[in-house]
Amino acid sequence: MRPGSGSAYSTQPSQGGPSTRTSRRRQNLTLPLPQREPSSLAVPLPLPPPSASSPVPALADLDRIRRVGSGAGGTVWLTRHRNTGRLYALKIIHGHHDDDVRCQMRREIEILRDADSPSVVRCHGFYDRGGEIQILLEYMDGGSLEGRVFSSEAQLAGIARQVLSGLAYLHRRRIVHRDIKPSNLLVNSRGEVKIADFGVGRILAQTMDPCNSAVGTIAYMSPERINTDLNEGAYDGRAGDIWSFGVSILEFSLGRFPFGERLGRQGDWASLMMAICYAALPEAPSIASPEFRNFVNSCLQREPVKRPTAEQLLRHPFLAQTSPLPDLSSLRI
Repeated sequence: MRPGSGSAYSTQPSQGGPSTRTSRRRQNLTLPLPQREPSSLAVPLPLPPPSASSPVPALADLDRIRRVGSGAGGTVWLTRHRNTGRLYALKIIHGHHDDDVRCQMRREIEILRDADSPSVVRCHGFYDRGGEIQILLEYMDGGSLEGRVFSSEAQLAGIARQVLSGLAYLHRRRIVHRDIKPSNLLVNSRGEVKIADFGVGRILAQTMDPCNSAVGTIAYMSPERINTDLNEGAYDGRAGDIWSFGVSILEFSLGRFPFGERLGRQGDWASLMMAICYAALPEAPSIASPEFRNFVNSCLQREPVKRPTAEQLLRHPFLAQTSPLPDLSSLRI
């Protein structure tokens, strides 16, 4: 398994050698993953549908067809609405959550309720039954893009355009995802790619306060998020999303995790973090087009202020070439 793997349909709770300053810097690599504020969420929250959407189906009207994902935190079922025949993914979060957690979930859902983008997985309903949380999601029959390889730059551009469209929409609304990675990018048999799993998504405050809690997947985290010294403690979640997006797009091209396939497999997270913060930055293959190489390099800038925004990347020459993804009907999960 690659570092940071885990499908958006999974319920598991959810990066050359170092410079001569490595020994001094190593002690400053901070990643307080086990540390959570009491009120912080430990379950994934996708974007709910706009308030004008159809009524939430009654839980009793959903027939479970088969399990499509599972983990320590719970289970995801493919379900069919008995009256309409419509398919959904029902994510069941195991365990009983206290009132504070459930109230925070409702607040975040209310904040996100009117978010509506074709590049973001929809949430159709939220159920709280005896403390057990169940979330009704749009069913993406192609599964996640984890482990997929795309040799065609036109197809890579098509994926990039859809993901960037979703990120641009979210960032305009002061929403950051903070866990962009291949397993959180879902696809359907029509070739539509959508951003999923907002387990660590946050609304940026009106004051643009930085998002400082270190949650998410280490392998796809930006350098300044791992080592706060690199940017004097400042963190722009939108720039962090662009870094994670760049790592993911390069992974689709290379067919492996860009910072080294073996990193993290033996639990050597320190080496992984040192590579992200100090090793030579990964690049697209030399045989790739200049446009793609420049596109990847633009995303993987260690200084966050040098990374383009999602809106700016949508105007990049690389995205001028797009083609549909191959037929994915045989890859349904």
